[in-house]
Amino acid sequence: MRAADVLKMPLYAAELATGAKSFRDNPLIGSRRLNEAGLHAKRIKLAESMADSRRRRLEHLLPEADRAAYAKDGFIATRNLLPEDELAALRKEVETTRFDAWDMRQGNAVTRFVPLPPSVLADLPHLKAFVWSKPFQNGLRYVGSTNGDPLVYLHIVMTNPDTKRKADPQTAFHSDTFHQTAKSWFFLYDIDDAEGPFTYIPGSHRLTPERLEWEREQSLSACGDKNTLHARGSFRLAPEELGRLKYPEPVRFAVPGNTLVVADTHGFHARAASKRPSVRVGIYGSLRRNPFLPWAGFDPFDLPGLRGRQARFYMAQKDLQFRLKGMASHRYAGKILVTEPSKF
Repeated sequence: MRAADVLKMPLYAAELATGAKSFRDNPLIGSRRLNEAGLHAKRIKLAESMADSRRRRLEHLLPEADRAAYAKDGFIATRNLLPEDELAALRKEVETTRFDAWDMRQGNAVTRFVPLPPSVLADLPHLKAFVWSKPFQNGLRYVGSTNGDPLVYLHIVMTNPDTKRKADPQTAFHSDTFHQTAKSWFFLYDIDDAEGPFTYIPGSHRLTPERLEWEREQSLSACGDKNTLHARGSFRLAPEELGRLKYPEPVRFAVPGNTLVVADTHGFHARAASKRPSVRVGIYGSLRRNPFLPWAGFDPFDLPGLRGRQARFYMAQKDLQFRLKGMASHRYAGKILVTEPSKF
């Protein structure tokens, strides 16, 4: 252990009570000895128990059928969400407005993020209505087990498998983190099965004896794994391990436009490999909080002045990182139409 790590030990210890997940960056989370003694397994079990407790207090947010779908599968899928005239008006706003956008390249895919703070939504009434609609907001809050303010973006995935770049790393089945967390996608246009649809393994959001043992095994060696994402706590699941964990076949969301999917991304999911160049346009939400908090509300980001602005704050952080270090995962792409080709 480095001297700097010894000095930081109080910080590393404090992170155990948060959503910190990196086995590589925290020597306590990544400790083989501590994980042999059950550290990682106990954090997972406690996080799931706390999430269940919070979610019981949020049952009023969703109808019983949606709650049952989540409990069984780990996701809620709603087709034909908007009337046709509202959908057409929403599409027109998205297609014709120039937005400040940030691009993230991963292999042969570029994911474009367009933050939607109040200042942007003020002149886009249909987009604003959707972002603050109950199906979009309440689904995230229930699945994420916290009555908080989500990050919201326009979300554009541009994939070109014909290039010589490496494969998109998001095509490997993975769990975002060790605890329950919510993401949602409202697909504005039809998703063809050949164009890399969102894919989810039903039921993988819950701990089973097989999943818990698998997690324990991963925790013993994750800090040294050659896959950086795995080493930092977003565990990758090899295809041959599906049977061992007794999971059913993955569900591929090749769905018509006007479909909303809300998923617990503690469960295993992936972006299926695209068989041809494709562009996927949607409205995306993400909600993740400290998994060990006993309360379901009291989110500081839900206060006036902060509400709806998290995504823009996050991109400001990326801009600062680029200015200071000359590199960042997300790069400012300009004020552009959402489907303009990426410069990166």
